[in-house]
Amino acid sequence: MPRDAGPVPGRSAWKWSRTGETRRVLLDAAREVFAERGFAESSVADVVERAGSSVGSLYHHFGGKSELFLALWEDWQGSQEKRAAEAVTAAVRAGEKRPLALFVAGARGFLRGSWEGRSLGSLFVDKDGPPGFELMRRTRGHEWLRQNSLLLRAPDDAIGRVTVSVLTTVIGEAGREVMASRTRREAEAIVDAAVAMIERLGVLAEEADATDPPAGAEGDSSWTDEVPQPGAGTAIAGA
Repeated sequence: MPRDAGPVPGRSAWKWSRTGETRRVLLDAAREVFAERGFAESSVADVVERAGSSVGSLYHHFGGKSELFLALWEDWQGSQEKRAAEAVTAAVRAGEKRPLALFVAGARGFLRGSWEGRSLGSLFVDKDGPPGFELMRRTRGHEWLRQNSLLLRAPDDAIGRVTVSVLTTVIGEAGREVMASRTRREAEAIVDAAVAMIERLGVLAEEADATDPPAGAEGDSSWTDEVPQPGAGTAIAGA
């Protein structure tokens, strides 16, 4: 009897490559269909037809329409968090230590990402979604507020909480306008205006940090290892 030749070299990598490609095609199709018809009016059949795939493949990779929507949302959140984190990290490496300046750097990265990723992000602005999505969005928004408070090193009192909430809301609302912009120039003007507003409104947070810096923060950049991300807590940034 011929001996089993064993696994064919490269077959596993090819399989995973095809799996990733199938997922991407389904996600791209879902993004287009949801953008055109909204979540409630879209169907699995619509997505499958657009993707040139099969119902079985969609359920195998995602489980259903709701899971597709949430996977797109996670893609959006992940890309925005990465853009903001990269901007903050770049500022830290350039020698920036002021909390407000780091927050502004992250906000600018987030808002520019809102323009670059507007075709995906616009799905989550005042649009319908699967059951439980609003709760998930609010929960994510609360986490963004917590992270923004850490980045700003805002005091845990009424003024500190209001300051963080206002700054976060400015970013979220600016992100909405950026995604609705018709041109890059218009989007950049909104980004610049939002950043200028954040710088003015953030003085309280910066002054609070200057009067009572946290122990170990001076001369130690370890607090930036897990970089908090600016710009959530609203329908867009929490979406």
